[in-house]
Amino acid sequence: EGNNPGGLAGGWAEENTRESIFAALRRRETFGTSGTRIRVRMFAGWHLPDNLHARRTLVEDAYRAGVPMGADLPPKPRSATAPRLVVWATNDANLQRIQIVKGWTVGGETRERVYDVVCSDGRTPNPGTHRCAGNGASVNLGTCSFSTDRGAAELSTTWTDPDFMPAERAFYYARVLQNPTCRWTTHLALRSDYGASPSVAPVVRERAWTSPIWYTPPAP
Repeated sequence: EGNNPGGLAGGWAEENTRESIFAALRRRETFGTSGTRIRVRMFAGWHLPDNLHARRTLVEDAYRAGVPMGADLPPKPRSATAPRLVVWATNDANLQRIQIVKGWTVGGETRERVYDVVCSDGRTPNPGTHRCAGNGASVNLGTCSFSTDRGAAELSTTWTDPDFMPAERAFYYARVLQNPTCRWTTHLALRSDYGASPSVAPVVRERAWTSPIWYTPPAP
């Protein structure tokens, strides 16, 4: 889909002061984007309510029962079977899906698996592949207008890792994908006398990603 020229970084601070912003950076409660102004937030815990994403008190309850992005999960209690994550995002252009990327180590090598955890337009992830079907969003390359009737202004969900291994170190981060939009070079080409380069993809799918949350198993 091509590369974009730069990105943005954000952090969740209690207030817009130097002290609060640097405190958010130190505790790694941060996220990045490919340049779009998506906002995204993630928490994890062992006993988060399965409807937490739908609560008006999501943030307060998540801090009380779990940890924010950038933190380490506490040791797994005996009563828990797997970590539960809650993730929320709002749009710049409409959102297509939220993914959880899980990483773990096997024989000294890092492995990753991507789970689509919430889809736009009333779709649900395929239970076998953990993937959302496409939502049909498109871009008019003659004007750079894009679909506004597909995708979501806001997406959220509460998700439990279906493949959790208590003895395995792991990390989790959220990734948010927008509907496709014109790449910056396509906008420039439309305003100039030169056509777009065929060697560069005309559209991009902007995205955002959170700091990870880490799980460390107990010592044997």
